[in-house]
Parts: sequence; C-alpha cells; structure tokens
Amino acid sequence: MEQPVCFLPKQDPLETLPAPFASWEATAKNLNKLLVASQFRKKLEELPLFPTDKLQTVREYERAMQILSYFGHAYVWGEKDVPGAIPEVLAKPWFEVARHLGRPPVLSYASYALTNWKRIDSTGPINLGNIALIQNFLGGIDEEWFILVHVAIESKASPALDACVEAIKAVQAQDHQSLMESLQKVRSSLEDICNTLDRMPERCDPYIYYHRVRPYIHGWKNHPLFPKGLIYKGVKEYNEKPKQFLGETGAQSSIIPTLDGLLGIKHAQGELYHYLQEMREYMPPKHRDFVIYVENESQVRPFVQANPKFHKIYNECVSLVNRFRQTHLGYAAAYIQKQHEDSANNPTAVGTGGTPFMNYLKKHKEETETFLL
Repeated sequence: MEQPVCFLPKQDPLETLPAPFASWEATAKNLNKLLVASQFRKKLEELPLFPTDKLQTVREYERAMQILSYFGHAYVWGEKDVPGAIPEVLAKPWFEVARHLGRPPVLSYASYALTNWKRIDSTGPINLGNIALIQNFLGGIDEEWFILVHVAIESKASPALDACVEAIKAVQAQDHQSLMESLQKVRSSLEDICNTLDRMPERCDPYIYYHRVRPYIHGWKNHPLFPKGLIYKGVKEYNEKPKQFLGETGAQSSIIPTLDGLLGIKHAQGELYHYLQEMREYMPPKHRDFVIYVENESQVRPFVQANPKFHKIYNECVSLVNRFRQTHLGYAAAYIQKQHEDSANNPTAVGTGGTPFMNYLKKHKEETETFLL
C-alpha cells in the first residue's frame, strides 16, 4: 500500500488557472464583491463556456473543482430565494470535473480545505501563521481562520498517518519495539491535532461563523428547503431529475476515520454508521482507499489486548481521539446550536452535512469511550 505522507496534496495547490479560464478566475477573485451586491447569479449567466478540455494536470482539475464548487454554492445560497436548478453554464463543467476527480459535484472538504491554501513563506511549514486561503466566499478573518485551522490539522496529522502503516507492519512482524514507537508517534500527532483544534475560538467568532461563514456550505440533501434536491441543467447523465448531495463538513476529512481504523474503534450499525460510510463518497478516492486499507489491515487492538504493556499508550491514543470529538461537540453547541436561527436557509438543528449533528457527535464520543482498555 502506497502511504500518503499527508492528506494535503504533495505539491502546494494551484492558485490560478491558465489564460483560457481568465473570465472565471476574475469572477472567483471578485466573488465576495458580487455576493455582497447580490450580482453573482447575473454574472454567472454571462460567463463564457468553461473550457474543461483545456485542463491538464491534477492541480488544474482541483482548482477548477474549487472554482466551480464555490460558484455552485454561491449561486444556491447567495441570495434569499433558493433556486430549483443550477444553470448549464455551471452544471455541465462541474459534473465533468467532479467525475474526473471521483467526487460528487458539490462543495466538499477536499475543495474547501485540502486544496484551499497557500504558504506565505514558500519555504516555511504548512501551519497557522504561514498559510492563507486561495478562495473565499465573503472573506474576513473568521472565514479564513475557520478553514485554515482545518488545513493545519491536516498537516499535523501527517506523522500519525505514517505511523498507521508502520503500526500495521509492526503487528504483522510481532515487532513490539516498532509498535510502541508507532503508537507514540500517533499519540504525539494527536496531541498536536487537538491543540490546533483548541485554537479555533482565537479568530473565529461563533456569531460570525453562523451568520457569515456557515450559510454557504450547506448542501441539498437532508435540507428542509430541498426535499428533492437540485436539478443540474444540461447534464444528460442526470436526465433533468433533481440530485441530492450533502454539504461540506469536517466529517469528510479522512484523519479520524483512519485513526478509528488503526485503533479498532468501531461505530454501531445504524443511521450514524451509514452516514459515516456515505461521507467516504465525498473524499478523494485515494484517501478513501487508505481509510479502507487501514481498517482492513489493522490488528493493533487485538494485539494490544493480548499484551498489557501496550494498554497505557493505546488508551492515551483513544483518549485523544475522544478529546478531539469532545472539543468538536463543544464547538457544535457554541457555533451552531446556541445561535439564533433567522432563516430556513441556515437551520440550527441540521448540520451542513445534513445530519442531526448534536446527536451524532454525542454518539461518536460515547462509542469512542467504550474502546478504552
């Protein structure tokens, strides 16, 4: 199994597509101005055809997916009334680019966070203080910080991902020393992940997040305003029938599912389990494959159960996964549940991923705790 060093791209994301896409790039750079003026829908209809045949590299496809996804959500959520369809000028290229990348045509975590950063110092680390966003909706420090915290978490996860492969091999080889070192790496990486998540409130205010950042990342599945979904005009594969896709959510990150898989943390069959499986459809295919590989190959938990000297380090790793989930639950309460719902577009009871999120996050945490030895 070829291991990813990180779920972030190996090469820094492309900031701008080449000349044939100039009109689309100019619109992307002015997206916040167009949204404030309620002019985005009009502008989109005037754009020339998106030349998908000119896309060549993976980085170009990812930037294209980012632009198209931001435009799709800006079109749906940028004005008070929601449309019943996405126009052909956007729907057709969005579908084609999404199909090429193996993801649905909707804004997902990969375009919102994984490929949405640039370094301020190109030789410096991918870390808070040295990264900025490539694409925004409205912009501002709260939106910037909210996404950049996720990017930094992905960077901090890199040693844990390496350690997953090492730990699997160590158990297969009955190599106690290597397993201990791998679990120590996982623990250290998880501490960095949790400490980074703890920084969210520094520059992302709950009120601003709820009213200015969150409205744009909802999808059109399990959303009260879209009981049937949205029509993608001109996409013959969809036959002019509405399609339902979940919105952007951190549950589409592959980090925690991978670590659950390594540590043998399983979620009981039911709605939550099926939702987590559905989230994988929104992950880049190679990330999804890595999660499945770790789940299928890891025998860490039974090996640790049979060797008490590993119980302490194993429990520390499980406790840190639980700490991550506890912090996430607290943020969900402060940033969403406790906010005042003033529009059906942005419900407090339904997550951007289309779930009764407070119930799911509590269940996540409770199930994780049962795996402590």
